[in-house]
This record gives sequence, C-alpha cells and structure tokens, in this order.
Amino acid sequence: MKSVAFHNLGCKVNGYEMDFMQQLLQERGYHIVPFDKRADIYIINTCTVTNIADRKSRQMLHRAKKMNPDSVVVAVGCYVQAGREEALKDMSIDLAVGNNRKKDLVSILEEYLADRERKKESQGEESKTLGGRTIIDISRTNEYESVKLCATAEHTRAYIKVQDGCNQFCSYCIIPYARGRIRSRGMEEVLDEVRGLAAKGYREVVLTGIHLSSYGMGAGDDFSKSRLLDLVQAVNQVPGIERIRLGSLEPRIITEEFVRGLKDCAGICPHFHLSLQSGCDSVLKRMNRKYSAGEYYEKVCILRKYFDEPAVTTDVIVGFPGETEEEFLKTKEFLEKVQFYEMHIFKYSKRKGTPAAKMEGQIPESVKSLRSSILQELEREMSHSYRQKYLHKRAEVLFEEEKQIGGRSCQTGHTREYIRAAAQMGGNFSGQVIGGVLTDFLEPDILLFQP
Repeated sequence: MKSVAFHNLGCKVNGYEMDFMQQLLQERGYHIVPFDKRADIYIINTCTVTNIADRKSRQMLHRAKKMNPDSVVVAVGCYVQAGREEALKDMSIDLAVGNNRKKDLVSILEEYLADRERKKESQGEESKTLGGRTIIDISRTNEYESVKLCATAEHTRAYIKVQDGCNQFCSYCIIPYARGRIRSRGMEEVLDEVRGLAAKGYREVVLTGIHLSSYGMGAGDDFSKSRLLDLVQAVNQVPGIERIRLGSLEPRIITEEFVRGLKDCAGICPHFHLSLQSGCDSVLKRMNRKYSAGEYYEKVCILRKYFDEPAVTTDVIVGFPGETEEEFLKTKEFLEKVQFYEMHIFKYSKRKGTPAAKMEGQIPESVKSLRSSILQELEREMSHSYRQKYLHKRAEVLFEEEKQIGGRSCQTGHTREYIRAAAQMGGNFSGQVIGGVLTDFLEPDILLFQP
C-alpha cells in the first residue's frame, strides 16, 4: 500500500480534522510516514487566516513536491477553499480538496489515483478537482461534515470539534469565506465520541469549533439560542471524563445564567478564552466586533463572580488600520485593568479579500513591532503574577508526559486552570489526576508540584 505523509497548519479544528483524515487512511491500509520522509502521497491541511498563513501553506506544498517530484501532493482545507483560483494554478498541487469534503478524502484520493494511472498524465485544473467536485460553494451549505475520532495524538486530552462556520464577518477575517455559515454537530454524535474516548482512558476533553459559541444556533439567532451549555452539561455526565475545557468563546455568550450553569458542572475547568482583539471601542467598531470594552469587562466580572481566580486568556491585535497611539494606549490600559492570565498578541496582518485590507491608515511594520513588544512584556508580567497567586495552594494536576527540566526527569501536566506543573518523581503517571501543592517556580511558565 502507498505511503502517506501529513502536515497540519492552523487552528485546533484543523488539527482535529487532520487526525481524522489520518485515521481514515490508516483504516484503509495506507502506511503513514513522517512528513520529512519520502512518501508516495503528501497531504497538507492548509490555513488561510492571514497572508502569512497562505505563504506557509504554499511553502509546505512546494516542499512536499520537492521531496518527491513523482508524489501526489494534496492541498486540503482553507487555503484551497478561499483561494481556489490561485491554488489550482500552483504546479506543486496535484489534488485540491476544500472544506466539507475531508470526510470523503479516501474516495476522492482513490478516484484521482485511478484516473491518473489510466491517463498517465495530469489533466490540469479539471483533474485537480475531479471536474469541480472536490471544492464546494461553502457559503451555500448548511450540512455539518460529520467526522468521528477514535483516538488523538495526545493521550490524556482530546480536542473534539462540535461546530463549524462563522457568521460574524469581522472586518479583518477571511474565515467566514473559507468555512461558510454556522452549523453544528448533533449532540448525541458528540456524546458518542466522548464516551468512546473516555473508554480509551482520556480524562479531559476540549470542545472546539470555528465559532464555538454558535453551537446549536441557526441563522439569525442570538446567543440566547446557543445550546453550548446544554452540550457541556451532557458531556459532564459521561463516566470517566473528569475535565471539560472550552475553546475560544464569544464574549456575548457570557451571562449570569450561562456561567451559573457552567459552575454547576463538576468537570468544567475554570479556564476561559474570551476573545477581545482590542480594548478600545473605536478600534472594535472598525473591526466589526459587536461589543464594547465596557461590555467585555462586565463578562469577565461575571466569570470571576462564580469562579475563584479563573484563568482568563485572550487574543489582541496590535496595529489595526488607523490605530492611533492614543487608541493603542487605551487598549494597554484596558488589558492592565482586566489582568489576564495569558494573552496571544498578534501584529495585524493584511488579508486580501477582507474589508480591513482596503482601509486607510495601514500601520508601518516598525510601529506594529514596537506595540507588540510592549504588550508581550505586559503579558509576561501578568502571567507571572497569575501563577504566583497559586504558589503554596493545593491543586490537581492531570499528568501528561515525562520531560527533562533543568537536567532532571519530571512528570509534567496541567492544573484545572491550565497552569503547567512538574513533579520530580519517578514512574509513569500519564493520565492520572493527582492532588498536591504548587511550591515554587521551576521555570517562568512551570510550577513545581509536590504530591
């Protein structure tokens, strides 16, 4: 059977889908090899969130073809979906498969291989899409692409995709065009996968999606119609699952009722990623984010009302078109007011096809870099301060793997707040939840754990 190498770019949803595609091919009998090895088939699950992501996708596709010029290079996912015309002109791509067709990868690939063998040569763009059948009009489908994982690359924590698509249309974001409109996975189907993973020893699940807060919603619904809380409550009842984490949340889903419901679920981890992007109202308006900084702060206060010192993390974009020094400083002041556990700081990257790419007042790269470095330093200070609060406190750690830290072998894992911890103890504790005390800093982002 032919050998296949995979490479994934992008988000956790992409990672989940790549694991599924690999599972499909393994079940079919294909031989999976590392990406840096010579293979008969290379499958690159692409990303298009920024122009840089597009470039990385192209680089990996070209690298694959260079490693074996006779191989079949398959470009899958968002880059193909959003940039179809450009992708189909790329001579390194033999087969292009868009979103909502990943579940059909085996049949698509084998039809292509049979056709290629019969014709002995490529038939151009028609061949790359099997006559246009491998890339659908993603904006016109309401079908959720049902996939199910039996195992994941990690052995203790499993990411589970439950939702796809986005209806928000933030002015800087191409994802609604690459992923289509919101659609959700059936609850019983999710629970069936969770039960299967629990039976294999997974103790923690992370519910994820392109716009997770839209789970269960239809077109035109507001977040009061979201069924995400119902899903969490159902997963909480699955025997063997001790921890539930949520992917990135839309601030508007945070209400007293929603958070009370989460608090009543014993498995929910007090670790919430609440997407912000800017702490300045005028910038938020240009971004087409549908909340104000004040409203965002109210949501954080609700989380802190029901959970004791929850880990609140976020994303921030610096150098958005037109961002003045005053607007940047408003964002910095707001971040200091909220006091996040961790922040992912991104320099604005112009994305062709989005309204923001055409806005006046594009910020010079040097200014973006300076603002990014200022917020990165603030992030380090806030992250250290948050971890410091947990010194000499009891915590539960789900151990994941053994690592060398400071020349010593340590068992490492995470607390419920997603603080990384390490214990200097022998044996293999992977998959076990152990209680103890966090006693000191081993490294800036790792606390020493004493059982």
